[in-house]
Amino acid sequence: MEKFFKLKQHRTNVKTELVAGATTFFTMAYIIFVNPSILSETGMSWYGVFVATIIATVVGTLIMALVANVPYAVAPGMGLNAFFTYTVCFGLGFAWQEALAMVFICGIINIIITVTKIRKIIIKAIPKSLQLAIGGSIGLFIAYIGIKNAGFLNYAGTVEGLTPGADIVPALAHFSSAGSIVALCGLVIIVILMLLKVKGAMLIGIVCSTIIALFAGVAEWPANIFENRIGDVRDVAFAFFGSPGLGSMFSEASKILPAIIVIFAFSLTDTFDTVGTFIGTGRRSGIFDEKDEKALSESSGFKSKMDKALFADATATSIGALFGTSNTTSYIESAAGINAGGRTGLTSVFTALLFILCLPFAALFGMVPAQATAPALIIVGILMADSFVGVKWNEIEEAIPAFLTVLIMAFAYNISYGIAAGFIFYCIAKIVKGKSKEVHPIIYASTALFIVYFVVMGLGVI
Repeated sequence: MEKFFKLKQHRTNVKTELVAGATTFFTMAYIIFVNPSILSETGMSWYGVFVATIIATVVGTLIMALVANVPYAVAPGMGLNAFFTYTVCFGLGFAWQEALAMVFICGIINIIITVTKIRKIIIKAIPKSLQLAIGGSIGLFIAYIGIKNAGFLNYAGTVEGLTPGADIVPALAHFSSAGSIVALCGLVIIVILMLLKVKGAMLIGIVCSTIIALFAGVAEWPANIFENRIGDVRDVAFAFFGSPGLGSMFSEASKILPAIIVIFAFSLTDTFDTVGTFIGTGRRSGIFDEKDEKALSESSGFKSKMDKALFADATATSIGALFGTSNTTSYIESAAGINAGGRTGLTSVFTALLFILCLPFAALFGMVPAQATAPALIIVGILMADSFVGVKWNEIEEAIPAFLTVLIMAFAYNISYGIAAGFIFYCIAKIVKGKSKEVHPIIYASTALFIVYFVVMGLGVI
């Protein structure tokens, strides 16, 4: 163990790594409730996604531990699962099997572009302001889903071709239903615990909310908490091989362009999420140094820990799709374990082992209602909003594309549309200001793709 993880070299020991691994687990364990809750809305088996979430998390985290030897946990990403459900399936009309196929392809592409310099070129091509705006916008998108699931809003009817006077503004709920009260209690509990810096605040909040839901009649205690539901993973694992799935995704001309854009958006979002996590937490802790960050920009292959970590993250995405879940990504919650002293992949090994222990309790976790997980979505949105700080809002050419990314993503309820708006208006701003040469060809090509998509959509072809 010492020889493989190089504990002494990293100034740590088994006990410290165990505590760090447990800390990371408790801060991110909410995903085993939230991910099935979101993906099951597409028609996927809740229990199947639950098992797939744990398998993908364990496999991805172990790859991170054994390949890169860094203390990061990998799990289905918040924002990416929302994109999967609300944009790809609900917005664009793809079957969940087709969406899984896109995730799988995204993972394969990310593996290919990671072992070359392509992924690094893409990272350098996207301006920092847009990267930050996209990250923060996804947080707002997730929070909006949380507010909806909590039952905090009432909606007026909408019609096609809205006029300026149309009553489309959502109103605050009257909190007369038991479900909305459960969610409100959960939100208050999580906020208080986070203010008190209690580790595992979101997990504790979800558990407390579920207990309240049981007494309020919103949730029911399972007949058998030890019921074996591991086999339910068969309902979602390898489900995209066939039709619907890979066999149908490109069978119709109208699906090809949306599918390409979705795969691109998946890859882009996953890349920003992962790199942001590595740089944001690794720089402060010393896990990644300046040489690692320089290698990320300039080298090809696997010449740094960050290169290996990116490869592990990309591999985990395809593996997760095979078992039946949306894109996996490196979790920012890993910072909790790093702050607890975790410095090597042994931290990740312990985190993975704790997730494995959750597998026999699928029935128990399955009773958690959406109102209990909704507050966690709102809090995740708050945490992701810190990206907005880095946007240069006082510079109009940076502020316009950043703000429109936020505006369109949240109000059009579509992550890819928000990314498209940001790219298009970034190009417009730079061209008008006489700075067209500052725009990378990748941005121009992506923008052209988005414009073609909107034109084709407007013509009613798709």
